[in-house]
Amino acid sequence: MSELLKNCNLCPRKCGVNRYETKGVCGATNKVKVAHYSLHKWEEPIISGDKGSGTIFFSNCNMKCIYCQNKKISLDGYGKLISNKRLGEIMLTLQAEGAHNINLVTPTHYVPQIASIIRKLKGKELKIPVVYNTSSYESVGTVMMMRNLVDIYLADLKYFDDDLAKKYSKCDNYFETATMAIDEMYRQVGKFELGDDGLLKKGLIVRVLILPGHTRDAKEIINYLYKTYKDDIFISIMNQYTPVNECEYDNLNRKVTDDEYDEVLDFAITIGVKNAFMQEGETASESFIPKFDCSKV
Repeated sequence: MSELLKNCNLCPRKCGVNRYETKGVCGATNKVKVAHYSLHKWEEPIISGDKGSGTIFFSNCNMKCIYCQNKKISLDGYGKLISNKRLGEIMLTLQAEGAHNINLVTPTHYVPQIASIIRKLKGKELKIPVVYNTSSYESVGTVMMMRNLVDIYLADLKYFDDDLAKKYSKCDNYFETATMAIDEMYRQVGKFELGDDGLLKKGLIVRVLILPGHTRDAKEIINYLYKTYKDDIFISIMNQYTPVNECEYDNLNRKVTDDEYDEVLDFAITIGVKNAFMQEGETASESFIPKFDCSKV
């Protein structure tokens, strides 16, 4: 583990920094940093169930999305440094509170530590599925480190057009990088499996967050996913984009319109998508954003 962090190339940024001495683009040191954990009831229904998903929100991020709803923790680095032992305790606490799964939110830059902890707990003290919740700006090798440790991948596919990725998230070659990572996720978990309770036991959900003014990009993403994986995965088509930070691009300072969302849904139905989640009504709200205060961490 220490060697990986002394020359950190965990993500596609490949900073190569010694995280015991400095920080890379993501802003993380060698210590795990967590901003919040809770039973979260606003994920996809087959993840949240009736009791909630046991979400752990990690601080810092290797992407730099200018519209990020969780800017306080992802870009500003708010959170509390904790030991690996404490992270394991948080997982077991969430399980004891009734969580249907352990949901690791933005875990990429802490994979060595997380893998070490789950390897010790999984199938022993930790009995519930593990969810890896990611932007998909991942290196395949890092995703491979989670093989047999992750049951469910909850992955974004943010952009088809790499120019948008550079413009809004300051990252290069996003689509190829993300789709290679998602391929590895699918290789690990395969076609989805539901339990008797209707909850996801194993599988891949790919989220498509529609950005205002970019329905064409969303349709390209959905078309790629359906052509590649057919009905073996779930596609989550999201209208919940919430403008919380004033952006330099006017389109990002508004919500997605009903017409935009309906256009994307109609496209998905037309090409034959069956296993999809859609959002109804007014979902673009800051109420989806947890109150990050480290009170329990």
